[in-house]
Amino acid sequence: MIGVSTYLESGARWGVWELEAALLPAGYPRLVQRAGGLAAMLPPDDPEHAAAAVARLDGLVIAGGPDVEPVRYGAEREPRTGPPARERDAWELALIDAALAAGVPLLGICRGMQLLNVALGGTLHQHIDGHAEVVGVFGSHTVKPVPGSLYAAAVPEETSVPAYHHQAVDRLGEGLIATAHAADGTVEAVELRSDEWVLGVQWHPEMGEDLRVMQALVRAAAG
Repeated sequence: MIGVSTYLESGARWGVWELEAALLPAGYPRLVQRAGGLAAMLPPDDPEHAAAAVARLDGLVIAGGPDVEPVRYGAEREPRTGPPARERDAWELALIDAALAAGVPLLGICRGMQLLNVALGGTLHQHIDGHAEVVGVFGSHTVKPVPGSLYAAAVPEETSVPAYHHQAVDRLGEGLIATAHAADGTVEAVELRSDEWVLGVQWHPEMGEDLRVMQALVRAAAG
């Protein structure tokens, strides 16, 4: 059972209705399912319930989404940083803390990787160029793994990945190491320097056909 964080969106429409909804792009649960897992969507909740939610899961995915509020890593908001999503930040940080405390396998995707870094005391670059070239359109670039890493065990070769982001890891959080890079040096994957299965990737595997990262999470969750 792989939990995937979701978010609240006002004014979602279906049929004759326009209501607030807990949403998640379908690529996330489909990726979990294609990789052999069962997907459970986790709507935002009070952070005090995070440990109870994680206790019922075998693995956790923190999904992509809006920019992390800079106050979370001790910075002032820069002009190109998006508006805050404070409830989502609080809920997903609590999920990450609970997964780390319980040893539940954890995969952070894009924002999820950035939030993992922030949860462990790291910081972010609030804007980089060249990783989201057309608004609303996923691009692609190559990612090179660091040999001997958790990520390299799943994807040992340099690959082209679907990506859309304008922020990136700056200072690494405590215990994290960079285990994949883009050609321009951007950190594209991070993981814990420990035996726990904790991985963050900067790109969006749910938008591609390569199942190996999610399959590795599902194997760890079943182990």
